[in-house]
Amino acid sequence: MDPTSATRPTIDGKEYHIDLARGDMPPMVLIPGDPDRVELMASLLDDHETMASHREYRSARGTFSGTPVGICSTGIGGPSAAIAVEELANIGVHTFIRVGSTGVLADDVACGDVVISTAAVRLEGTSKQYVMRDYPACPHYEVTLSLIEACERLDIPYHLGITASTDSFYVGQGRPGHDGYMPLRGRNLLEELESANVLNLEMEAATVFTLGSLYGLRTGCVCTVFANRKTNEFLKTGEDNAALVACTALSVLSEWDELKKTHEKRYFSPGLLRG
Repeated sequence: MDPTSATRPTIDGKEYHIDLARGDMPPMVLIPGDPDRVELMASLLDDHETMASHREYRSARGTFSGTPVGICSTGIGGPSAAIAVEELANIGVHTFIRVGSTGVLADDVACGDVVISTAAVRLEGTSKQYVMRDYPACPHYEVTLSLIEACERLDIPYHLGITASTDSFYVGQGRPGHDGYMPLRGRNLLEELESANVLNLEMEAATVFTLGSLYGLRTGCVCTVFANRKTNEFLKTGEDNAALVACTALSVLSEWDELKKTHEKRYFSPGLLRG
């Protein structure tokens, strides 16, 4: 095995962590956290095939309604999600939809519903390694709109809102740690977020959005609700709905990208649908 640059390590021409090379993934990719969700999402695709499995990064590809779709898990949290985005972008991916699970701060949102993020509060640390703390974490509007369109086409209950991304599933999301440990700053966290009209908590969106804006990539996030922190309900359900919404959204984006080409437009606007 020949040595490669320590600045950007590769092995046999493949990205070091995801074990993929240019041409292995289509330009639009779903990025779940859990590697087991890759198989669930791949089951929705035609002619799907497994591509690689290395550490937390499991990948597959196929087509959905004729649209090439890639899938690559990121593992939990911002650091591993950033690695996935970096290395997938290196091999030509330009559109990313995070597909995950979340807890909500509103009692009128049911477990099994989906949440589409309109922005993210950067409570995690990874994005702060890239850019100043005041830099916003925002998804690309086309991806967000495509997720809304997908939910409307599929008649799946959805909610829009600001997401808080944290580095901790327990104390960082207002859950007691071992033996009930809770730092002072965490004791009123949920109340503070709710008062700021934050809808949900998860662990990757802010990192994905920030890197997307920095690198000129399209990003978005859809999560199924597993936990309602207001009603204290936890129910692991709806993963298939979030996966279907994400796949449909990529198909919608493909339709809109063709419209942009036809009309020689850089950005999508609803007027393009009128011809």
